[in-house]
Amino acid sequence: MSESVYIVAAKRTPIGAFLGSLKTVSPADLAAAAIKGALEQARLSGDDVNEVIVGNVISAGQGMGIGRQAALAAGIPAGIPAYTLNMVCGSGMKTLMDACAHIKAGDAEVVVAAGCENMSQIPHVVKGDLRNGQKMGDMTLSDLLLSDGLTDVFNQYHMGVTAENVVAQESISREEQDALAEASQNKAVAAIEAGFFKDEIVPVAVKTRKEVLTIDTDEYPKAGTTAEGLAALRPAFKRDGGSVTAGNASGINDGGSAIIVASKSAVERLGLTPLAEVVGYGQGGIDPAIMGLGPVPAIAQALDKAELQLADIERLELNEAFAGQALGVVRQLSARHDITEQALLEKTNRNGGAIALGHPLGASGNRIMVTLLYELQRSNSSLGLASLCVGGGMGTAVILKRM
Repeated sequence: MSESVYIVAAKRTPIGAFLGSLKTVSPADLAAAAIKGALEQARLSGDDVNEVIVGNVISAGQGMGIGRQAALAAGIPAGIPAYTLNMVCGSGMKTLMDACAHIKAGDAEVVVAAGCENMSQIPHVVKGDLRNGQKMGDMTLSDLLLSDGLTDVFNQYHMGVTAENVVAQESISREEQDALAEASQNKAVAAIEAGFFKDEIVPVAVKTRKEVLTIDTDEYPKAGTTAEGLAALRPAFKRDGGSVTAGNASGINDGGSAIIVASKSAVERLGLTPLAEVVGYGQGGIDPAIMGLGPVPAIAQALDKAELQLADIERLELNEAFAGQALGVVRQLSARHDITEQALLEKTNRNGGAIALGHPLGASGNRIMVTLLYELQRSNSSLGLASLCVGGGMGTAVILKRM
């Protein structure tokens, strides 16, 4: 059995800066806020949902089952199953792929696919034989943000080094990277000022000692970013001859995102308004040392399944883990799909990317699909593609057709 799958709601939280306004909000509550907003948008009750899938990368210290926590906090009845998925940076997008697969298999009709991460809350852990009662010797505190989130486990170096590897392989200059970073920041600031993200964002209430604050705007974009300012930054990961800096890399951030998908029969039965059809998706693997190029095989697979050409795609959301990585993907896509790099860049991340907006690991794959959907509506475009690289040497991609 195979049915068409439609997005009937898509919402996200604002993205918080590291140790910023969302630092006290658990990842489960960030996901719950987005799920609640999506349910309200679709005018669905929790009883209409068959399953909840939540992507999250580093759940240490957050309690059992972030997906289940988020579902119940969002008002989903206890009788509805929920689970947590970890495909590193691709987690939030993989939840949608799973949701579509379950619907196409006839196992569900309405599924919530979400993602969340609070990188500000990722803990340190004791490394040593503490549990067994270490009698002598030192024990150390290990930062799980670095070891489990930002380090390539196969080569034991920072993800930034994988970006340096891509830059070297694809002959991408520091100037090209900084130019993309500057454009990302300026586009994001302009989009915020124009109110482009208002419809996709669900405000988050944050309790402080004195008051309850309503956070409704992405706080990571940096107004006034210039090429000169970016050029002054030192390489962060390869001191001698490196070109990847804090300015042309994505941020460490907090946020949540949620999409509700439904079968054609559920859309008709529940009187839902389809916003987009999921017409194809793909995933692929690549050498972990150049993990940033993971979108290339994933996009090829998604296009093949949808029987489309890259030239057919009108809007792209390509997660900017690093400027050099994103440019490497564009360079390879250009060569493989007979389309110029400039043509690709002109329709990619029209409202800024992760360099400006931030990269909350488990949420990003979902967030870029939400942003893509609203950009398709705003630009009156039909076909859009979202893709991102995945730590460990993978990539995911989803193609949407606006209804």
